[in-house]
Amino acid sequence: MKARREPLERGRLHFDSAGVPASERYGDVYHARAGALEQARHVFIHGNDLPQRWRGRHAFTVCETGFGLGNNFLALWQAWRHDAEAAPRLHVVSFEGHPLSREDLAAALAVHTGEIRQLADALLEAWPPLLPGLHRLEFEQGSVTLTLAFGKVEYLARQVEAGVDAFFLDGFSPRLNPAMWSRELFGQLVRMANKGATAATWCTAGQVRRDLSAAGFIVSRAPGFGGKRDMSRAVLREGLGRTPVPRRRENVLVIGGGLAGAGVAHSLSLRGHAVTVLDPAFADGPAGVHRGHRCAAMTPALSRDDNPMSRLSRAGILLGRLRWKALPGVVESCGSLMRIANEDSPAWRAALCALGHPPEWASWCEASDTLERCGVSLGGGGVWLPAGALLRPERLVASLLSGPSIQSRAGSVATLRRSAGRWQAVSSDGVVLAEAPLAVVAAASGTPALLRGALQASHPKLERMQLMGGQVGYFRAGAVPDTHAIVAGAGYWLPAVDGIHVGGSTYDFDATVSAASRAGFLAVARKVASLLDKQPDAFEAAGAEPDGWAGWRVAVSDHLPVIGPVDHDATLWTACAYGSRGLSWMTLAGEIMAASLGGEPLPVERELLRAIRPR
Repeated sequence: MKARREPLERGRLHFDSAGVPASERYGDVYHARAGALEQARHVFIHGNDLPQRWRGRHAFTVCETGFGLGNNFLALWQAWRHDAEAAPRLHVVSFEGHPLSREDLAAALAVHTGEIRQLADALLEAWPPLLPGLHRLEFEQGSVTLTLAFGKVEYLARQVEAGVDAFFLDGFSPRLNPAMWSRELFGQLVRMANKGATAATWCTAGQVRRDLSAAGFIVSRAPGFGGKRDMSRAVLREGLGRTPVPRRRENVLVIGGGLAGAGVAHSLSLRGHAVTVLDPAFADGPAGVHRGHRCAAMTPALSRDDNPMSRLSRAGILLGRLRWKALPGVVESCGSLMRIANEDSPAWRAALCALGHPPEWASWCEASDTLERCGVSLGGGGVWLPAGALLRPERLVASLLSGPSIQSRAGSVATLRRSAGRWQAVSSDGVVLAEAPLAVVAAASGTPALLRGALQASHPKLERMQLMGGQVGYFRAGAVPDTHAIVAGAGYWLPAVDGIHVGGSTYDFDATVSAASRAGFLAVARKVASLLDKQPDAFEAAGAEPDGWAGWRVAVSDHLPVIGPVDHDATLWTACAYGSRGLSWMTLAGEIMAASLGGEPLPVERELLRAIRPR
């Protein structure tokens, strides 16, 4: 099997002579001419003995090889909706090598009416930008999730981490698209399969049936659909498959109430876990260390080779926007311009062309277009990132931690210990501040010492974390250039909110305290003046009261976050080393942990999970 990442190639929709949606690339229709929903119900839903098999389960996971137009997903979602005994949570993972644009998908789904029309509209509203990798969508207040795997199935089948109960095998015909029916792919499906997993497909080709059998399925025939005499059904052989993850709604202790701790606590609370968050800064209010932090930028990381930071950044930002869209006054979409030096612009233009990212994610911006894009004319161009957003960290942290199943307590944890199967957070004078069966250390630079004491073992990757102080500056609007987008490069500049622009930032590797200062403000003023091609005098004279906000950053050498379990039975986790991208990583960490505990499909590729693990 060819297991390599490649740029994503979008699909092109057309309709055949009978008006059935078809793929020009493969010369095949997306579904039987007798009807997409009818085929989905007969072949895939009833072929996997649904809805009977999901009854009595706390969650059920389906994997589909070929999302196509989404009709199988819509029919499955409707069947789940109408079954009062269905598992409370339905997860779907679907591979798609050539996803359609939202416009093409809307044209294909326009035939639907009634309830399916409503579900299709919800799917279209949530449809992600056409970027390679995994995309997590949520419906029914999170009870239904759809994880779309965009890209070559030869690569992505090795990257998805999930425990699957039923497979919908629905690629284009084996003759036209053999990668969707290979023995190697079926082997990866068996790797993902739970015990007793089933599979169903309209395909009865002899080689497909033999390869399914060789991979570990017992294959049989059943009456077909739409003029086909037969279809194929399969069940995993005894002795193969994973044991489904049992339902866990245990109490969780989170040490650290900054962006990292808030992101983890929020994701866990949405799954029904009761969470206690400890941080001494809560004595100053619900925003903790982010009290007074007016605004911050969340800008996608972009690299010319689409490196792990870029891929994790877009996963984290898309998940964050999904989580925060209902929080009032927290996120303001404004777009971001990543400034590129003139001598580097040819390489970046070529890279954007090679990456093939859609313009709703990244495109080149000429210097002549910066006034329209940003509100200020700049002497050079850059990369325009429409997903760039301005956030209010103080409101964000307070909102995320305000859920009824989250308790935020002021407390300074000196040691972490395990006693009778529970993790205990202990103060310097020996008082147990809180305890729970599961714990997360999100204590920034304090993380290595807490983990070292808890496990009597060091974690070299964490021990080498670098601590940096940093300050952002506050500038009065009207006295400095006004912008309506983020400008980023060697520093960043945010649109004004409540009459104040925020500029950033300093990096102080020798800081012993973190506090805003006049010297820090002047350093920021010079940096943002250079970023905006202006003289620093006006910026230096435009300081607001107070001059800014200061905080700490910690990072490891590869500048990726560190997220994952640190003990053998995954009861102790860490989420730290976010560097300057705490807003990008915070929801990603929470979703990785919550999905792992709940047996859900994980939201990023396995190789990316390996890149951020603590060891």
